Amino acid sequence: MPEPRSMKALIVKHDGLAESRGGTGIDSLEPYLDYTSVPVPEPRAGQVLVRMRMASVNPSDIYFIKGEYGQPRVKGQPAGFEGVGDVVGGKGLYAAWLKGKRVAFVGGVSGSGAWADYIVVPASQCEVVKSAMRDEDAAGHVVNPVTAWTMFDIVRKSKNKSFVFTAANSQLGKLMAGLARDHGICMIGVIRKESQAAHLKDLGAKHVLVQTEDGFAKEFATLAASEKPRILLDAVADQTSADLFTAMPSRARWIIYGWLASTAPTLHQPGQFIFMDKKLEGYWLAKWFRQASIVEKLRTLRGVQDRFISGAWKTEVSATIRLADAVRDLPAALERGDGKVMLVP
Repeated sequence: MPEPRSMKALIVKHDGLAESRGGTGIDSLEPYLDYTSVPVPEPRAGQVLVRMRMASVNPSDIYFIKGEYGQPRVKGQPAGFEGVGDVVGGKGLYAAWLKGKRVAFVGGVSGSGAWADYIVVPASQCEVVKSAMRDEDAAGHVVNPVTAWTMFDIVRKSKNKSFVFTAANSQLGKLMAGLARDHGICMIGVIRKESQAAHLKDLGAKHVLVQTEDGFAKEFATLAASEKPRILLDAVADQTSADLFTAMPSRARWIIYGWLASTAPTLHQPGQFIFMDKKLEGYWLAKWFRQASIVEKLRTLRGVQDRFISGAWKTEVSATIRLADAVRDLPAALERGDGKVMLVP
């Protein structure tokens, strides 16, 4: 049976970038997205057409639709970066080989997006999903899990026995806790709610600090002296992050991979970059994909899938929402912040 010519999608209402940042919070999708019918995209050479099964919702998606991501919006195109589906068409030898296979992918920055019935993505950006892997794990196993795997490689290769992780109750933080546990490395997780602490420790974090509690700074200073963490993996980039970095020992690296804060922090002791050999750097998964060898990519992607299949990792889904209901239901589901939100056609 041929695929339909039209499909339903959540399309972006605006072009380009916003003039200011408001953070990941979103009260309503109506200013940013429309649920409507659009033509099914046609694959070009080297691309495949994927019939969507499930798409994950990441902070980067929210930043993108609000115009606060590092790459501009494309008006009239479906939103959504990441998901899983079945290849139903394509152009090229590899695309032909992928037809009929279930694949995970990252796409959607400059055109066809995952919050739709169908998406067109480069065949080279598709990963065939093993049959034992759940759709819930496959739909979100590239952005967060591959980021966790590759950032943990940074920790492992540094030979440090401890690291600090902000926004540690995120899906990414939970994945990092499991890796830390399995490799005998101390993860110091920083969270905002005491109610999240016990679960994060169960997953593998050795220490969990609540940044809203009295004595937080003193408690971290004590841990910094005893555990000597020299890597700060940070998705927030706020004043708390800067203060944590200041309290860390010499040769510490502040690695920023996200910016959840709405304002930039102040560095009160820039002399530490000179006299304590501290470093500030960024991490972007897209850059890793561009620079990593084929062997390294295959090793990473297979390792990620195997962790999900074995049960070492599991995507904690808090809500599954149909595209038709997303404009109404997605903001409230994201506000709860207790697990991953998924969209289905």
